[in-house]
Amino acid sequence: MTDQTRPLRVAIVGAGPAGIYAADALMKSDTEVSIDLFERMPAPFGLIRYGVAPDHPRIKGIITALHKVLDKDAVRLLGNIDYGTDITLEDLRRFYDAVIFSTGANADRALNIPGIDLDGSYGAADFVSWYDGHPDVPRDWPLDAEKVAVLGVGNVALDIARVLAKTGDELLPTEIPANVYEGLKNNKAVEVHVFGRRGPAQAKFTPLELRELDHSPTIEVIVDPEDIDYDEGSEIARRSSKQVDMVANTLQDWAIRDQGDRPHKLFLHFFESPHEVLGEDGKVVGLRTERTELDGTGNVRGTGKFNDWDVTAVYRAVGYLSQNIPSIPFDDQAGTVPNEAGRVIGDDTADGASRFIPATYVTGWIKRGPVGLIGHTKGDANETIACLLEDAPTFAGAAEPNTDAVIEFLEGKGIPFTTWQGWYRLDAHERSLGEPEGRERIKVVEREDMLRASEPHKA
Repeated sequence: MTDQTRPLRVAIVGAGPAGIYAADALMKSDTEVSIDLFERMPAPFGLIRYGVAPDHPRIKGIITALHKVLDKDAVRLLGNIDYGTDITLEDLRRFYDAVIFSTGANADRALNIPGIDLDGSYGAADFVSWYDGHPDVPRDWPLDAEKVAVLGVGNVALDIARVLAKTGDELLPTEIPANVYEGLKNNKAVEVHVFGRRGPAQAKFTPLELRELDHSPTIEVIVDPEDIDYDEGSEIARRSSKQVDMVANTLQDWAIRDQGDRPHKLFLHFFESPHEVLGEDGKVVGLRTERTELDGTGNVRGTGKFNDWDVTAVYRAVGYLSQNIPSIPFDDQAGTVPNEAGRVIGDDTADGASRFIPATYVTGWIKRGPVGLIGHTKGDANETIACLLEDAPTFAGAAEPNTDAVIEFLEGKGIPFTTWQGWYRLDAHERSLGEPEGRERIKVVEREDMLRASEPHKA
């Protein structure tokens, strides 16, 4: 950049934890910066608002830390703006010296087994969006299955199983909106079966998430003693990770205890690989799994023995997938933007060496895939920002870096964008909805209602 008399202008697309951590890392550097966070939703916080189960108040407490970042003068929130439609990469280049994409992952990874597309077979992302009050999903969810299967042994699978097994009244004190409460109140599920292809030592649960299953007065957690099995690879995993050992110990304790009489049963099955979703007349009527066994390394092999499970709904929680970002390369298989330490890699050059797209970066799940906990995105952000600051002297520089220029552009297009001050108004409104019922808040679902509460003059 030739002009060193002004702050470095940076656009961050995606105002979830990854994007906010990137803004924080920028502001903690020795470089004077001016940052705009662009968010597709009218409200910030991404995964924490629309991807974390409503009965996780401790995780949602991360919002307190994110608040402190967005309260700073060097950063602005510009919400209700759809990148690729309302604003393009070409537009961003006009107003900013550099662009960071932190758009996360909000689609379901495919599970290619027969019957997965039957009526009654669902993706985790869609169900999570429904119970978290996402404005872009249907308001109703079919919850008429008495016996349900959840495929996967990660924290998302536990969230789904727990929400399905709890009663609507148990979840009412949380921020769930009225339509979600009505759906869960009429939920017919009394048995929830969670299936993992490998063993207890390979489960991806965190100890806290796992133990929370047993806290509900209505959920009886059941583990088959025959599923408690470890090979040499499993024992090495337990010795090398305190978390793996804690999960294994919890599962062992549950396997040997006497079964109680809580009304809803939640079964955790291991060594059962999903083979086929069984159907009749286009609807789910069962699940077929292949029994597996450990091979000595912590991996498993099929035994050729199959089990059929009497379920009429199947939820696959086998991983999230990021969606294509217009105007930059995308790896459809990995669900990530090709990058090196956060620098976006462009097309291959004639000599076969990859080149970077100037002043274009990624962080969070769009950078490395949807793995790890929310806090892990801090490391991503620090790495990406280090690269950005190293490259800054080579940036071509924005043609219109004035902070008012992008506002005039958005207003000229008639885009009803939301702001950080608007979030405070929406936050107060949601809290006021919950107060008469003794609840911390009730989440507003409809996009227009969110806009009306946050930016009433734009609604």
